[in-house]
Amino acid sequence: MKALLCRGPGPVEALEIGETETPRPGPGELRIAVHACGINFADLLMVQGLYQERPPPPFSPGMEVSGTVLALGEGVSGFSPGDRVVALCGSGGLAEEVLAPAASSLPLEGGMDFTSAAAFNVAYGTAHLGLAHRARLAAGEVLLVHGAAGGVGLAALEIGKLMGATVIATAGSEAKLRVAAEHGADHVINYREGGFRERVKALCGGRGADVVFDPVGGAVFDESLRCINWEGRLLVVGFASGTIPKVPANLLLVKNCSVVGLYWGAYQRHAPEVLKSSWRTLFAWYEAGRLRPRVSATYPLERGVEALQALAGRRATGRVVVEVRSPASQPRSAS
Repeated sequence: MKALLCRGPGPVEALEIGETETPRPGPGELRIAVHACGINFADLLMVQGLYQERPPPPFSPGMEVSGTVLALGEGVSGFSPGDRVVALCGSGGLAEEVLAPAASSLPLEGGMDFTSAAAFNVAYGTAHLGLAHRARLAAGEVLLVHGAAGGVGLAALEIGKLMGATVIATAGSEAKLRVAAEHGADHVINYREGGFRERVKALCGGRGADVVFDPVGGAVFDESLRCINWEGRLLVVGFASGTIPKVPANLLLVKNCSVVGLYWGAYQRHAPEVLKSSWRTLFAWYEAGRLRPRVSATYPLERGVEALQALAGRRATGRVVVEVRSPASQPRSAS
């Protein structure tokens, strides 16, 4: 089968299309014909050898897919060949076929198309578990979302609004702030215009944000700790800035605030039912028209490197998806 292969840690430009063996499902696995694969920041880290999990080369990046079931491994129930599914595969999604644990797969029911499904799981799952399960966001609180025009940032913005929060969104351009406003942000801040600390405190009557959703890290994390409310929760989601911050414990003491970590992928191993419960909630919200995943561009598998570059260069607003079985000669921009 055809796949986008990483033959060793390095830049995404070193990836190449090649042929590899068709996978055979083991116990508890599904073999899936991939229709679409969502691109995540973790894929970039995995290719560079910097992610928490490092599959042995050669491998294909791509941790979330949508497609149809081709075959079942021993002991799998609840699925049949031909079923439409959405699945977390960990890696291997940028290929014509992939193996995924049945425990990390769900039937794709209702009106969601394959491209939207591939853009949905990781971004919305991360945002929902982070806000509802880890940070315990409550109705009436103020939520500060960084990177608010990215895939996970937009998801956090939408979910925060659904949970009854007032949402302050930050981004680095006016175009990205317009996208955040279109998806429901109550206030928007261009962090390139002198930071965000004083603006956030002014919007909160001097108190600061109750919950901060931070997929950026670095200086953004540091400034967030200085505009967080007493007993606030700063949710660590990732380090898109490339810098892992150090926590000044004295500020945690003075503000009685918490720094809360979220490695969403670990729920597959440690608490899969928490993950599936979250998925069911999210898909119900989607079917009710309450969530609007934004796919900023799609690419065919042959241009998978360009899809990864689009994310690395922060050119995307929302999600980037590779349509493995629906190739297009040019990426399609979101309307």
